[in-house]
Amino acid sequence: MNISQQRDVAHPRARGTERSVARRAELITIGRKLFADTSYDALSMDDIARQAQVAKGLIYYYFHSKRGYYLAIIQDSVADLVTYAASGLELEPVDRVHRTIDSYLRYAEHNQAAYRTIVGGGVGFDIEVHAIRDSVREVIVATIAEGAYGRSDIAPLPRMGLLAWLSSVEGAALDWIGRPQLSRETMCELLVKTLGGVMRAIEEMDPAYPAPEPARRDDD
Repeated sequence: MNISQQRDVAHPRARGTERSVARRAELITIGRKLFADTSYDALSMDDIARQAQVAKGLIYYYFHSKRGYYLAIIQDSVADLVTYAASGLELEPVDRVHRTIDSYLRYAEHNQAAYRTIVGGGVGFDIEVHAIRDSVREVIVATIAEGAYGRSDIAPLPRMGLLAWLSSVEGAALDWIGRPQLSRETMCELLVKTLGGVMRAIEEMDPAYPAPEPARRDDD
């Protein structure tokens, strides 16, 4: 028996775990495509199993319920948004802010059903969906603060200002994906400029948080 065979015999559970992780990830990838533009209520478990070409029991095995499956899909897709939005540390602050807003709009545009679920809080008051939404908000606010002020641990006033701006972005993005009359580039530029206005208001109320110089330019 060679070393590889000895390893396989010694760790059958590890092999099974790797297969399970890969299979679960495959089901989430399939689900992301199914739910990209389709609401939670529009697909039954039978529909999902048929379109995914898997046994319905397999979905229950990994996710226990339709809701569990959907939450896993949302968490996975949001993880992509958070990772991308928080990256770009090598960019200039204004460029990083611009990239964060653009990535946010890209997510809303390409994951419309999931975005509506997250921003709307799910069906009724869904604590887990609210937690996902809140985590996204915290990352976006922290990323904007890092780009604008050079740090994410900001005082309550600037944090509230950025959070208020982000809440308006959520509403605007919802309307935009429903009626895409503006290009993503135009929408992004509009949101960047409104952010500049919010930052100037923050500076007026707390000079310790000056608006980044590019945000002050009238011809920007």
